[in-house]
Amino acid sequence: MANDFIKAFQPVEGLVAAINAEVVYVDIGARAGAVPGQELTVFRKAGSFVHPITGKTLGRYEQVLGYAQIRRVQANFSEAVFIAAPTAPAPRVEDGVRITRGRIRLAITPLLDLSQSPGDARRIPFMLASALERSKRFVVVDPLVVTDALAKQALRVEEVLAQPERAVQMAATLEVSAWLVPVLLERNGVKYLDATWISGVTGTPLFSRRQALVPPSALEEQRFPWGPRAED
Repeated sequence: MANDFIKAFQPVEGLVAAINAEVVYVDIGARAGAVPGQELTVFRKAGSFVHPITGKTLGRYEQVLGYAQIRRVQANFSEAVFIAAPTAPAPRVEDGVRITRGRIRLAITPLLDLSQSPGDARRIPFMLASALERSKRFVVVDPLVVTDALAKQALRVEEVLAQPERAVQMAATLEVSAWLVPVLLERNGVKYLDATWISGVTGTPLFSRRQALVPPSALEEQRFPWGPRAED
């Protein structure tokens, strides 16, 4: 599951190809790694800055215009909803879009257990944090720090999922750009771990992944990897 999130947030850069009201089309498609739910920064290059002694051009200033949340993906382009930054001008064709090459700051909430499971699954946020940190794509806030911050604000995990304005406020407090909310579910006797990625900019869920959890007893009773499990 962690690999899905790592893959979805690899560095990428492109351009705004077309604009239709609040919808922008970017030249990053499935072939470049685009997936629904990605959030791209939309920026405009401004004047250059130079070395104070040599006068050599070192780069160009940039203005963040807002964010593009991808909704539909084709082979060579994607359709995204544009979320404007405060006081920023409207985007134009050929403005830039990117997922940063820098590490993304992320907060993982405590596990929301809807399965009424008798087991202790509190270590799941720590396991996710460890896997994402090792990828070098994320800076994950210590789950204990997140738990304490939520408690001080009397903010429940359910509110992070359901109340965008609270999610945005707490993201600003923790200085993160996104949330990951793990939820333990049970359907027809099978337990699932569901993880939802929530934008720290808008507080809206962007995408989620779900994986069935196999009890240890089932693995122990399966004598060979190619054989059927005991409950089959």
